[in-house]
Amino acid sequence: MVLVMWMLSVWGASLALTVAVIVYAARLGRNEEEQIFLAESSRHERLEQEAIAARLGKIRPVKRVLMGFAGVMTVLVVVYFVINVFQQF
Repeated sequence: MVLVMWMLSVWGASLALTVAVIVYAARLGRNEEEQIFLAESSRHERLEQEAIAARLGKIRPVKRVLMGFAGVMTVLVVVYFVINVFQQF
C-alpha cells in the first residue's frame, strides 16, 4: 500500500510540474512574434524576439523530459490499476 501512495505522489508531482512548465512556456511565448526585421531601426525589437526565442529554447528540453516522465508515470499507474482489477477476480 505504501508503494501505491508513493507512485501516486510521484505521478501527481510530475503532472503538476509538467503543467507549471507548460504554462510558463506559454506565458513566455505569448510575446514572441515570427517576423523578419530588415531595417536597422528595428534592432531593439529583433533583440527582444531573440531573447524570447533563446529562453524558449532553454525550456524546450526540460519540457520534453517532464512530459515524457509524466507520460511514463501515467502508463505505470494505469497498468498497476488494470493489474489490480484483474487480480480482484
